[in-house]
Amino acid sequence: MALSDSNIVKLTPDLGAAAYRTAPHNIEAEQSLLGAILVNNDAFYRVSDFLEPKHFFEPIHQLIFETAGSIIRAGKVATPVTLKTFVPADTDLGGITVSQYLARLAAEATTIINAHDYGRTIYDLALRRDLIRIGEDMVNVAYDAPVDFAPRAQIEDAERRLYELAEAGRYDGGFQKFGQALAVAIDMAAAAYKRDGNLSGLASGLRDMDTKMGGLQPSDLIILAGRPAMGKTALATNIAYNVARSWRGETQADGTMKSVNGGVVGFFSLEMSAEQLATRILSERTGISSSSIRRGGISENDFDKIRDHAIEMQHLPFHVDDTGGLSIAQLMARARRLKRQKGLDLLIIDYIQLLSGSGKRSDNRVQEITEITTSLKALAKELNVPIIALSQLSRQVEARDDKRPQLADLRESGSIEQDADVVLFVFREEYYLQNKEPRPGTPEHEKWQTEMQLVHGKAEVIIGKQRHGPTGTIELQFDASVTRFADLDQGQHLPDRI
Repeated sequence: MALSDSNIVKLTPDLGAAAYRTAPHNIEAEQSLLGAILVNNDAFYRVSDFLEPKHFFEPIHQLIFETAGSIIRAGKVATPVTLKTFVPADTDLGGITVSQYLARLAAEATTIINAHDYGRTIYDLALRRDLIRIGEDMVNVAYDAPVDFAPRAQIEDAERRLYELAEAGRYDGGFQKFGQALAVAIDMAAAAYKRDGNLSGLASGLRDMDTKMGGLQPSDLIILAGRPAMGKTALATNIAYNVARSWRGETQADGTMKSVNGGVVGFFSLEMSAEQLATRILSERTGISSSSIRRGGISENDFDKIRDHAIEMQHLPFHVDDTGGLSIAQLMARARRLKRQKGLDLLIIDYIQLLSGSGKRSDNRVQEITEITTSLKALAKELNVPIIALSQLSRQVEARDDKRPQLADLRESGSIEQDADVVLFVFREEYYLQNKEPRPGTPEHEKWQTEMQLVHGKAEVIIGKQRHGPTGTIELQFDASVTRFADLDQGQHLPDRI
């Protein structure tokens, strides 16, 4: 029951002019909740997991809530008597003393059952005031911005603040019955059972990779690294296509779409244009080399095949951003926007070294890479999606006899290795071996041919780090002409290295 008009102390002055608008608030809800807490301290625990002092409109109510919380957490009882010594005696409360105001709050308190609802009301109104504040800041900054302040920087900041506001302050959480946890676990198991490959994460479409990793796990930062020409981008596009092709969604009760298999893919192609990326995927799907597609060296049947696959691929939930020179702040803003507008289940970035930090150009590239990888890991957790970020390897690989990459080969490896949940290396021994062909007709040439036959069309994906699983090597088939990775047939695996 709300406080009656005769008993409510009106703390906010009546401006009495239509020209002024008071920020959204509900003094009665604040007073009712505080009264319930002072009568029964258990009411505090019904709202303390989402409600903070700053969410109250009246400064005196902020102080009362904060002080009561401190007393209750200390194991003491918060009552008008124990509280009054912590509230300044000279506080202006419309002509009554602090003791009288606290006593009136307790005397007119409503039942504890309503505490959660009052807390939600107070929080929702605080959100509205935050929205107004963001809007006012946008207007004021846009009017008074310095010459060197780019409008896109303000847009990114506004998007960040709005996203934080949208994602914060949920009413759920806290302790729950074990039966509820069991139900959630069963739902997760059922979802994994229905998903391709019965995986807990997104299926990459590559059998052995999914077996080793359990799929691409939400909130994981996966670094995919390799030297040039190893096939990093090819593997990333193959995985992206497989995830998008498998997508199946269900409409939820609130009208939103939830992915039940596969996923919506966002691909930041900082090196290649969207057209080049599309050509690669068309080549991989049709079996026609991308060079033939680009120069028009195709037959009528080839063109029909390309057209049919293009029609099929048009409606895939696959979104490409090929803007060059992005900063990490811009990338994060665009990823958040995609998540809210279209949904997002997998994000791919090609590649880290082409991103810049959010600040001015830094001479310390290691610090800049540290900012980028730390931000990407935070983004993966924030959006709750796996992020595959491609990375170049340093040239020190080329100086070794065994060219298989190691964690130390990562450029600016400290931060990349530390922030990554999974580090994958792409390695093709065939690439290095074909450049070492001895003179034909010699015994060395015969030995070289034998070695080439063993590694021809094969690639290795080396798991250098996996926070929640084993390391090891995954063997795949690779067709360089159409940049396609595929599962290796049983019996085709490379011989064990001595």
